[in-house]
Amino acid sequence: MTSTAGSIPPILLVGCGRMGSAMLAGWREEGLAPSVAVDPAPDAASFAGPDVTVVADAAAIPAGFTPAAVVLAVKPQNAAATLPAYARFAGSSVFLSIMAGRTIGGISALLGPSAAIVRAMPNTPAAVRQGITVGCPGPGVSTAQRTLCDRLLRAIGTVAWVEDEPLLDPVTAVSGSGPAYVFLLAELMEQAAIEQGIPPELARLLARQTVSGSGALLAANPDDAASLRKAVTSPGGTTAAALSVLMNPDAWPTAVSQAIAAATRRSRELAG
Repeated sequence: MTSTAGSIPPILLVGCGRMGSAMLAGWREEGLAPSVAVDPAPDAASFAGPDVTVVADAAAIPAGFTPAAVVLAVKPQNAAATLPAYARFAGSSVFLSIMAGRTIGGISALLGPSAAIVRAMPNTPAAVRQGITVGCPGPGVSTAQRTLCDRLLRAIGTVAWVEDEPLLDPVTAVSGSGPAYVFLLAELMEQAAIEQGIPPELARLLARQTVSGSGALLAANPDDAASLRKAVTSPGGTTAAALSVLMNPDAWPTAVSQAIAAATRRSRELAG
C-alpha cells in the first residue's frame, strides 16, 4: 500500500476505541491512504470506514504493509502484552503513542532501542475536531517523523509540543482528563436547576448551552478566563452571590487543585 498525492500516508492504528476511531475519522477527512487498524472487537470495522483494513491482531496484518506511522491507542495497562508484536516496524515507522502515563523509555523497552517514539496526549473533543493534544518527541525522532505526527494530531484539533516529557503527566491531568470535569459541571448545574424547580428538559438545555457557549466565548476572546469571569460578575449581584460560595478557599480553589494533583499522580503511576 502506498500513499496517494496529497493524502496522509498509510497508518497502522493499534486500538480502534473511542479515541482511536476519532483520530481515524479525522485522518479520513484529510485524505488517508489505504491503512490498517488492529482491534479484536466485532464492531471495529464499522468505525474504521473505507480503505481501512481491520484485523483482530498483529499476526493478521497484511504481508508487505509498511506504515509511515504506528499509532498506539491501546489502554496503558495492556501495553506490555500488546506492543512487542509491533517491534518489527521499528526502524521503518514512527510510533505515535497516546497511552496515558506510558513513558517513551517504557515504550522503547517493549519495542526495542531502534524505535522512534513520539508520546502524545489528546482529549475527547477530538471527536468533533476540537481536541487539544500535547506531543513530546523521543530520542531519534527525525524532523520528518515529527512533522508527520503533528499532521496526524492536527487532524483532530490544536497541537502543542514540549521537550520535557514529565510535563505530559500534568498535561494529562489538565486537558486529557479535563473534559470530564467540564461534563461534571454541566451535570451538577442541571441537577441544581431541577432542585430550584426548573423542568428537567429545560434544566439540561440551560446547563449544556451555558457550558458550550461559555467555552466558545472563551475560545474567541483574547482575554484571560479571570477577566471574562470578572466581566460577568456585577458587585452584589446574583453571580457574585454564587461565586462567594464557589471561590471560598475550601471550595473550588482547593478541590480543583487537589483533583489535578490526583490525576497527575495517577498518570505517573501508569508508567508502570
